[in-house]
Amino acid sequence: MAPFRKHSRPVAQFPSSAKGWPLDPSVTFLNHGSFGSCPLAVLEFQRKLRERMEQQPVKFFVRDLEELIDEARVQLAKFLGGQADNLVFVPNATSGVNTVLRSLSFEPGDELIVTDHEYNACRNALDFVAQRTGAKVVVAKIPFPLGSVEQVIEAVMDTVTSNTRLALVDHVTSQTGLVLPIELLVHELNARGVDTLVDGAHAPGMLPLNLHALNAAYYTGNCHKWLCAPKGAAFLYVRADRQENIRPLIISHGANSPRTNRSRLLIEFGWTGTGDPTAALSVPRAIEFMRLLLPGGWPAVMKHNRELALSARHVLCESLQIPPPCPAEFIGALAAVPIPDSRSIKQTKNPLYLDPLQDQLLNKFGIEVPVIPWPAPPKRLLRISAQLYNALPQYEKLAKALGKLL
Repeated sequence: MAPFRKHSRPVAQFPSSAKGWPLDPSVTFLNHGSFGSCPLAVLEFQRKLRERMEQQPVKFFVRDLEELIDEARVQLAKFLGGQADNLVFVPNATSGVNTVLRSLSFEPGDELIVTDHEYNACRNALDFVAQRTGAKVVVAKIPFPLGSVEQVIEAVMDTVTSNTRLALVDHVTSQTGLVLPIELLVHELNARGVDTLVDGAHAPGMLPLNLHALNAAYYTGNCHKWLCAPKGAAFLYVRADRQENIRPLIISHGANSPRTNRSRLLIEFGWTGTGDPTAALSVPRAIEFMRLLLPGGWPAVMKHNRELALSARHVLCESLQIPPPCPAEFIGALAAVPIPDSRSIKQTKNPLYLDPLQDQLLNKFGIEVPVIPWPAPPKRLLRISAQLYNALPQYEKLAKALGKLL
């Protein structure tokens, strides 16, 4: 691993940033990565869309919606560096992963690659499909702490065989907060004839994206996280030569539509039943709102959040007296650090959070930050997020709180 070097670059305060979000001012919110937080201006835009929807529902759904969705797809595709005809809206990235996996046909003997950093929900979807079809899940083990890009490439490519049909790979890992070298991975997998399903849940708005250049067979990402759109907005991007077999999770009217003026992909995903499409329709407003927050636009937003995450990680590593668990090149706007083993894991109604330390941080210090059992209890990580409404003193507060609780 690379030697520990102090991250000394100053990060500017952003004192007025929290005013644009409906966050509880009594909570130090360091967990944007889990569910995001939608700015007030975007929520107001969505509220007006909902009013329009309810004022004349038939006009909204039957006469207006397709054009509105098309406009939103065009704007999102432009932001993502992709073609709008290859992009459809889905409720969340987990739905996008399930959509692809449930659409493809696998047979006994087929091998499906996944890393040991994959988000649990999506790993469950892969296991489910493998169990039903007789395919085999092959796990690429990426070390953490992690020292180099070469370790990631080697871990994944060493699992490829002549039986490999698909690789499910995170762009940004959820538990460990690693930005994986997805361009290199997709290139190497394509060269071996293996399609890649990229779980890009965290990437849009955190990292620059060019989906056309990436050339993955499938890419799904959330808009409610770093793009700061309302909950329920995500996308699935399907390369043109792979669209024939991809069907929505809900088969609806589009399955036997006689229309020929648009692709089957757009027809089927365009209507899967009555729902609230206003989150997806608000995505362009979220992109524009975030772009205007800093003079440099989106590049400046991404740079700010990355530098804040690195500085915050440095504060925590110094306090915990540990080296950073990966080089800075693996960091976007998330950072995870190992903390001492848990003494107890409680059973909760929610499967996302299990460690009592998370509740202690909130109840005693007003800090909301995830404590993640990884790779398995009692081992655990603390994962911080950095968004424009955060500032370095908040992470210093966290470090002091950890010093009292650990």
